[in-house]
Amino acid sequence: MSPVSQNLQAVRRRIAAAAEAVSREPHSVALLAVSKTFGPEAVAEAAAAGQLAFGENYLQEALDKMDAVTSLLPASRPKLEWHFIGPIQSNKTRPIAERFDWVHSVDREKIARRLSEQRPQGAPPLDICLQVNISEEASKSGMPAEEALPLARAVSTLPNLRLRGLMAIPEPTDDVARQRREFARLRELMEAIRHAGIPMDTLSMGMSADLEAAVAEGATIVRIGTAIFGKRDYAK
Repeated sequence: MSPVSQNLQAVRRRIAAAAEAVSREPHSVALLAVSKTFGPEAVAEAAAAGQLAFGENYLQEALDKMDAVTSLLPASRPKLEWHFIGPIQSNKTRPIAERFDWVHSVDREKIARRLSEQRPQGAPPLDICLQVNISEEASKSGMPAEEALPLARAVSTLPNLRLRGLMAIPEPTDDVARQRREFARLRELMEAIRHAGIPMDTLSMGMSADLEAAVAEGATIVRIGTAIFGKRDYAK
């Protein structure tokens, strides 16, 4: 068994244990393998181990990787699902709308409208999460929590998008209680938006270091990179 396969098994066990600890079904938490900075061979290795959903932050790297991975996998392999999880520039929306299945990082109405307008005819709606700067860090992408409901109302009316939920990247901390408080804030925000009449079913939160806290507070997608692929080398 390859290291990536072993790591995937270990992460799935962590997710299952975290879910069971709070009386949730393990299958209620989806695993998104964050493959940014890792090559197509790593994605193919994970796909061979049954992982089909992958998250990418950098557009050109992602597009090159998508094309390369196709040649590495047998034609009979189930279709991979690609999630864009990085900041979005206005001039980069078209290839995101054309090539991705999910976008987790929408924080402006302008970006949402461009994604809707540029989604190809005949393609299914693009699944959307709104990114909230839940820890209010100046260096982080995402909108303030108070802007989430107005943006959710706007996105929910766009014809080629399907609003699914919220995403956040809280400030890193080893304090589990603090981790849970930040994730709880995102969950409560989604509950408030749903109470306002806008359907949502997705909380994209939790990474390698804090997935247990995220699952305890209701995460439905955890975004895991390092625990699957290893430490990243950003110098490459």
